Amino acid sequence: MSATSACRVCGGRVSQFADFGRQPLSDAFVLPGEIGQEFFYDLAAGLCESCTMVQLMAEVPRERMFHHDYPYLSAGSAVMRAHFMKLAKCLLVTELTGPDPFVVEIGCNDGTMLRVIADAGVRHLGVEPSGGVAERAREQGVRVRTDFFEAATAADILATDGPADVIYAANTLCHIPYIDSILTGVRTLLAPEGVFVFEDPYLADILERTSFDQIYDEHFFFFTATSVRAMARGAGLELVDVERLPVHGGEVRYTLARQGTRTPTPAVAELIAAEAVARVADLAVLRAFGARVAAIAEDLTSLLTRLRAEGRRVAGYGATAKSATVLNYCGIGPDLVPFVCDSTPAKQGRLTPGAHLPVVPPDAFSDPYPDYALLFAWNHAEEIMDKERAFREKGGKWILYVPEVRVV
Repeated sequence: MSATSACRVCGGRVSQFADFGRQPLSDAFVLPGEIGQEFFYDLAAGLCESCTMVQLMAEVPRERMFHHDYPYLSAGSAVMRAHFMKLAKCLLVTELTGPDPFVVEIGCNDGTMLRVIADAGVRHLGVEPSGGVAERAREQGVRVRTDFFEAATAADILATDGPADVIYAANTLCHIPYIDSILTGVRTLLAPEGVFVFEDPYLADILERTSFDQIYDEHFFFFTATSVRAMARGAGLELVDVERLPVHGGEVRYTLARQGTRTPTPAVAELIAAEAVARVADLAVLRAFGARVAAIAEDLTSLLTRLRAEGRRVAGYGATAKSATVLNYCGIGPDLVPFVCDSTPAKQGRLTPGAHLPVVPPDAFSDPYPDYALLFAWNHAEEIMDKERAFREKGGKWILYVPEVRVV
């Protein structure tokens, strides 16, 4: 692990604005006998005063986060499955229309998006370092290379498959500190008229909603249109389109192309102007965000402590990666939340990172229902609450903490 005060994009000075203390790896769910063997690091975020890129102050080695047993599955949410299917169908009619088109996905996970591309008979390749989810993609008929995407990987793919008409990444680019190698690889592999499309959590939404749990080890960068445009230009690319997305608590889909090949849409200038008004690159605004986070942490622990004193039963819902930030920053353990329900088999029977809440299967949620459910998967709130209508009908209440602590 290495701490830095130099921007990983431009080398400028990075000023810290939020500190979440000692944190575990967000997806390192441990067996009861493995307590004491966990890897911890210092989680803090800062702003580059030159290119305005918000980033973590310390980098966790990629092999510790993305490995064979990486538990996250893109297909785990019906909303996200529909999202990726829609995107794939859009690419098929807008970008993959030439003779023998080729698409590469960086971090294809279980192949949810590329399966649609494969079913359409289009040449494709997923680059996925986590062997377990890569194997799931292969089982879906998706062609996958189990590897990290970087400059050398891109050069090898170019030699084997030729240039890519589309390079795509979803909730992946923000994970990668060595962004210079990624962009060199994109520039190497991208066809002359091709596009690099990626979507990641949007800093402006995080600030507006105080969704501080979006900040964890796997999210190294927090993009805005302003910082992405600067990053792209430094790599010989141009930001040519942006689209706001409602998924995962607010994201933006960015489209990059080689400089001079496409005219930026009006949406780019509009979003950059909105960011200037919102002052997303203002240290005072970012530090105010940090103060709101501290208030949320105090409110949440106070509520849980009061409910325990009243004899109320509270269960966690959704053993998400971002729950690690909430639990460890707020100091929430099994004494306040005895367990958390999650549908991912790889997490069940294990303990949440650092805080050590037991992870149980979904059927434990109704056996019997708790009085309150602390919703860590708040970005899927509508889908989850619709699924768990019986919980509400029996008097159950949801606890949310974004944008503030409240009981629903």
